[in-house]
Amino acid sequence: MATAVSDSGDAADRYRAARIGLTRLLVREVRGLKRLILPSRLRESLPDWLVAMNAVVEQYAQTSSTLAADFYDAQRAAAGVPGSFTVPVADPPPPEQTEASLRWATKDLWPRDPEDERTTDAQRQPMDVRLAQAEKKAEQVAQKLVTDTGRGTVQEAVRQDRQATAWARSAAFGACAFCKMLASRGAVFKRDTADFRAHDGCHCGVVPVFKGQRFELSPHAREWERIYREFAAPHSGDQLRRFRLALAEHDSNPLPGSN
Repeated sequence: MATAVSDSGDAADRYRAARIGLTRLLVREVRGLKRLILPSRLRESLPDWLVAMNAVVEQYAQTSSTLAADFYDAQRAAAGVPGSFTVPVADPPPPEQTEASLRWATKDLWPRDPEDERTTDAQRQPMDVRLAQAEKKAEQVAQKLVTDTGRGTVQEAVRQDRQATAWARSAAFGACAFCKMLASRGAVFKRDTADFRAHDGCHCGVVPVFKGQRFELSPHAREWERIYREFAAPHSGDQLRRFRLALAEHDSNPLPGSN
Protein backbone atom coordinates (compact mmCIF):
# COMPACT_ATOMS: atom_id res chain seq x y z
CA MET A 1 0.00 0.00 0.00
CA ALA A 2 1.31 3.45 -0.91
CA THR A 3 2.31 5.63 1.99
CA ALA A 4 1.13 9.22 2.25
CA VAL A 5 3.41 12.22 2.67
CA SER A 6 2.41 15.83 3.21
CA ASP A 7 3.82 19.33 3.42
CA SER A 8 2.92 19.26 7.10
CA GLY A 9 2.80 16.65 9.84
CA ASP A 10 5.10 15.73 12.71
CA ALA A 11 8.32 15.27 10.73
CA ALA A 12 7.95 18.35 8.51
CA ASP A 13 6.84 20.48 11.46
CA ARG A 14 9.79 19.37 13.60
CA TYR A 15 12.17 20.14 10.75
CA ARG A 16 10.61 23.59 10.30
CA ALA A 17 10.93 24.25 14.03
CA ALA A 18 14.59 23.22 13.90
CA ARG A 19 15.24 25.61 10.99
CA ILE A 20 13.51 28.48 12.79
CA GLY A 21 15.47 27.73 15.95
CA LEU A 22 18.69 27.78 13.96
CA THR A 23 17.70 31.13 12.48
CA ARG A 24 17.11 32.59 15.94
CA LEU A 25 20.60 31.58 17.04
CA LEU A 26 22.05 32.93 13.79
CA VAL A 27 20.34 36.30 14.18
CA ARG A 28 21.59 36.57 17.74
CA GLU A 29 25.18 36.13 16.55
CA VAL A 30 24.73 38.53 13.64
CA ARG A 31 23.44 41.22 16.01
CA GLY A 32 26.40 40.66 18.28
CA LEU A 33 28.79 41.37 15.42
CA LYS A 34 27.27 44.79 14.78
CA ARG A 35 29.78 46.19 17.30
CA LEU A 36 32.55 45.58 14.76
CA ILE A 37 31.17 48.25 12.41
CA LEU A 38 32.56 51.63 13.41
CA PRO A 39 30.75 54.45 11.55
CA SER A 40 33.73 56.78 11.92
CA ARG A 41 36.07 54.14 10.44
CA LEU A 42 33.94 52.31 7.90
CA ARG A 43 36.75 51.64 5.45
CA GLU A 44 38.88 50.01 8.17
CA SER A 45 36.18 48.25 10.22
CA LEU A 46 33.83 46.85 7.59
CA PRO A 47 36.34 44.25 6.27
CA ASP A 48 36.69 42.81 9.79
CA TRP A 49 32.92 42.57 10.05
CA LEU A 50 32.73 40.82 6.68
CA VAL A 51 35.31 38.22 7.75
CA ALA A 52 33.44 37.54 10.99
CA MET A 53 30.09 37.34 9.21
CA ASN A 54 31.44 34.92 6.64
CA ALA A 55 32.64 32.62 9.42
CA VAL A 56 29.22 32.71 11.10
CA VAL A 57 27.37 32.02 7.84
CA GLU A 58 29.70 29.12 7.06
CA GLN A 59 29.20 27.57 10.50
CA TYR A 60 25.42 27.83 10.43
CA ALA A 61 25.19 26.71 6.80
CA GLN A 62 26.98 23.50 7.72
CA THR A 63 24.47 22.89 10.50
CA SER A 64 21.62 23.67 8.10
CA SER A 65 22.91 21.05 5.67
CA THR A 66 23.23 18.47 8.44
CA LEU A 67 19.65 19.09 9.62
CA ALA A 68 18.44 18.74 6.03
CA ALA A 69 20.34 15.49 5.49
CA ASP A 70 18.92 14.03 8.70
CA PHE A 71 15.41 15.04 7.63
CA TYR A 72 15.87 13.46 4.20
CA ASP A 73 17.16 10.21 5.73
CA ALA A 74 14.17 10.08 8.07
CA GLN A 75 11.70 10.73 5.24
CA ARG A 76 13.33 8.05 3.11
CA ALA A 77 13.17 5.52 5.92
CA ALA A 78 9.50 6.36 6.56
CA ALA A 79 8.76 5.81 2.86
CA GLY A 80 10.22 2.31 3.09
CA VAL A 81 11.99 2.49 -0.26
CA PRO A 82 14.66 -0.15 -0.98
CA GLY A 83 18.40 0.34 -1.15
CA SER A 84 20.77 2.68 0.61
CA PHE A 85 21.53 6.27 -0.28
CA THR A 86 24.01 8.81 1.05
CA VAL A 87 22.69 12.35 1.06
CA PRO A 88 25.10 14.74 -0.74
CA VAL A 89 25.46 17.40 1.94
CA ALA A 90 25.68 20.86 0.34
CA ASP A 91 28.72 23.03 1.00
CA PRO A 92 28.31 26.46 2.61
CA PRO A 93 28.00 29.35 0.16
CA PRO A 94 31.36 30.45 -1.26
CA PRO A 95 32.90 33.41 0.58
CA GLU A 96 32.58 35.65 -2.47
CA GLN A 97 28.81 35.06 -2.58
CA THR A 98 28.44 35.82 1.12
CA GLU A 99 30.58 38.94 0.84
CA ALA A 100 28.68 40.24 -2.20
CA SER A 101 25.35 39.76 -0.41
CA LEU A 102 26.60 41.50 2.73
CA ARG A 103 28.09 44.38 0.77
CA TRP A 104 24.64 44.88 -0.75
CA ALA A 105 23.14 44.88 2.76
CA THR A 106 25.54 47.61 3.92
CA LYS A 107 25.74 49.73 0.79
CA ASP A 108 23.71 52.60 2.30
CA LEU A 109 26.19 53.09 5.13
CA TRP A 110 28.69 54.86 2.90
CA PRO A 111 28.43 58.67 2.93
CA ARG A 112 26.68 60.24 -0.03
CA ASP A 113 26.20 63.82 -1.14
CA PRO A 114 22.60 64.66 -0.11
CA GLU A 115 22.36 67.07 -3.02
CA ASP A 116 23.27 64.41 -5.57
CA GLU A 117 20.13 63.31 -7.42
CA ARG A 118 21.44 59.74 -7.41
CA THR A 119 21.37 59.64 -3.60
CA THR A 120 18.40 57.63 -2.36
CA ASP A 121 16.11 58.47 0.56
CA ALA A 122 17.66 55.59 2.52
CA GLN A 123 21.13 57.09 2.04
CA ARG A 124 19.93 60.47 3.36
CA GLN A 125 18.90 59.02 6.72
CA PRO A 126 20.97 59.60 9.89
CA MET A 127 23.73 57.07 10.49
CA ASP A 128 21.90 55.33 13.36
CA VAL A 129 18.93 54.70 11.07
CA ARG A 130 21.18 53.43 8.28
CA LEU A 131 22.96 51.13 10.73
CA ALA A 132 19.67 49.65 11.90
CA GLN A 133 18.54 49.12 8.30
CA ALA A 134 21.87 47.52 7.37
CA GLU A 135 21.67 45.21 10.38
CA LYS A 136 18.19 44.07 9.38
CA LYS A 137 19.27 43.44 5.80
CA ALA A 138 22.34 41.55 6.99
CA GLU A 139 20.17 39.32 9.17
CA GLN A 140 17.92 38.54 6.22
CA VAL A 141 20.84 37.91 3.88
CA ALA A 142 22.52 35.57 6.35
CA GLN A 143 19.27 33.71 7.01
CA LYS A 144 18.66 33.13 3.32
CA LEU A 145 22.22 31.94 2.67
CA VAL A 146 22.03 29.49 5.57
CA THR A 147 18.52 28.22 4.83
CA ASP A 148 19.23 27.88 1.11
CA THR A 149 22.07 25.51 1.96
CA GLY A 150 19.66 23.17 3.71
CA ARG A 151 17.08 23.45 0.97
CA GLY A 152 19.75 22.75 -1.62
CA THR A 153 20.79 19.63 0.26
CA VAL A 154 17.29 18.14 0.00
CA GLN A 155 16.87 19.20 -3.62
CA GLU A 156 20.18 17.67 -4.68
CA ALA A 157 19.33 14.47 -2.81
CA VAL A 158 16.06 14.24 -4.72
CA ARG A 159 17.96 14.71 -7.98
CA GLN A 160 20.47 11.97 -7.22
CA ASP A 161 18.28 9.44 -5.43
CA ARG A 162 16.70 7.00 -7.90
CA GLN A 163 13.96 6.27 -5.38
CA ALA A 164 12.88 9.93 -5.24
CA THR A 165 10.36 11.26 -7.74
CA ALA A 166 9.63 14.88 -6.80
CA TRP A 167 9.59 17.45 -4.04
CA ALA A 168 7.00 19.75 -2.56
CA ARG A 169 7.23 23.11 -0.87
CA SER A 170 6.30 23.31 2.80
CA ALA A 171 5.16 26.75 4.01
CA ALA A 172 4.29 27.91 7.51
CA PHE A 173 0.86 29.27 8.46
CA GLY A 174 2.09 32.87 8.45
CA ALA A 175 3.99 32.63 5.15
CA CYS A 176 3.64 35.30 2.47
CA ALA A 177 1.28 34.98 -0.50
CA PHE A 178 4.11 33.97 -2.82
CA CYS A 179 5.14 31.05 -0.60
CA LYS A 180 1.56 29.96 0.03
CA MET A 181 0.86 29.98 -3.70
CA LEU A 182 3.81 27.69 -4.45
CA ALA A 183 3.09 25.42 -1.47
CA SER A 184 -0.49 24.95 -2.65
CA ARG A 185 0.75 23.33 -5.87
CA GLY A 186 1.90 20.20 -4.04
CA ALA A 187 4.51 17.79 -5.37
CA VAL A 188 4.72 19.27 -8.85
CA PHE A 189 8.46 19.99 -8.63
CA LYS A 190 10.15 17.06 -10.34
CA ARG A 191 13.59 15.65 -9.73
CA ASP A 192 15.26 17.96 -12.24
CA THR A 193 13.56 21.17 -11.08
CA ALA A 194 16.50 23.51 -10.81
CA ASP A 195 15.65 26.26 -8.38
CA PHE A 196 13.86 26.83 -5.11
CA ARG A 197 12.47 30.35 -5.37
CA ALA A 198 12.93 32.00 -1.99
CA HIS A 199 13.02 35.54 -0.64
CA ASP A 200 14.90 36.94 2.34
CA GLY A 201 13.29 35.69 5.53
CA CYS A 202 11.65 32.72 3.80
CA HIS A 203 11.33 29.69 6.11
CA CYS A 204 9.80 27.34 3.55
CA GLY A 205 11.17 23.82 3.38
CA VAL A 206 11.57 21.07 0.80
CA VAL A 207 9.68 17.81 1.34
CA PRO A 208 10.93 14.84 -0.75
CA VAL A 209 8.50 12.40 -2.34
CA PHE A 210 9.54 8.81 -3.09
CA LYS A 211 8.37 6.01 -5.36
CA GLY A 212 5.18 4.47 -4.10
CA GLN A 213 4.24 7.52 -2.05
CA ARG A 214 1.08 9.55 -2.42
CA PHE A 215 1.42 13.28 -1.75
CA GLU A 216 -1.40 14.99 0.10
CA LEU A 217 -1.73 18.70 0.75
CA SER A 218 -2.08 19.63 4.40
CA PRO A 219 -5.45 21.16 5.41
CA HIS A 220 -4.03 24.69 5.38
CA ALA A 221 -2.36 24.17 1.97
CA ARG A 222 -5.66 22.83 0.61
CA GLU A 223 -7.30 26.01 1.81
CA TRP A 224 -4.68 28.09 0.00
CA GLU A 225 -5.21 26.00 -3.15
CA ARG A 226 -8.98 26.58 -2.98
CA ILE A 227 -8.52 30.34 -2.50
CA TYR A 228 -6.07 30.54 -5.39
CA ARG A 229 -8.30 28.52 -7.70
CA GLU A 230 -11.39 30.57 -6.86
CA PHE A 231 -10.05 34.10 -6.71
CA ALA A 232 -6.75 34.22 -8.64
CA ALA A 233 -6.32 31.42 -11.19
CA PRO A 234 -8.71 32.83 -13.84
CA HIS A 235 -6.83 36.17 -14.01
CA SER A 236 -3.72 35.56 -16.09
CA GLY A 237 -0.89 37.94 -15.30
CA ASP A 238 -2.52 39.17 -12.10
CA GLN A 239 -2.74 35.98 -10.07
CA LEU A 240 -0.32 36.81 -7.27
CA ARG A 241 -1.83 40.22 -6.53
CA ARG A 242 -5.34 38.81 -6.50
CA PHE A 243 -4.23 35.86 -4.40
CA ARG A 244 -2.65 38.23 -1.88
CA LEU A 245 -5.86 40.22 -1.61
CA ALA A 246 -7.99 37.07 -1.32
CA LEU A 247 -5.75 35.67 1.42
CA ALA A 248 -6.16 38.85 3.46
CA GLU A 249 -9.94 38.34 3.37
CA HIS A 250 -10.40 34.58 3.35
CA ASP A 251 -7.30 32.88 4.78
CA SER A 252 -7.74 31.55 8.32
CA ASN A 253 -4.00 32.14 8.83
CA PRO A 254 -3.34 35.57 7.30
CA LEU A 255 -0.14 37.53 7.65
CA PRO A 256 -0.18 39.93 10.63
CA GLY A 257 -1.57 43.28 9.58
CA SER A 258 -2.92 42.01 6.24
CA ASN A 259 -6.54 42.61 7.18
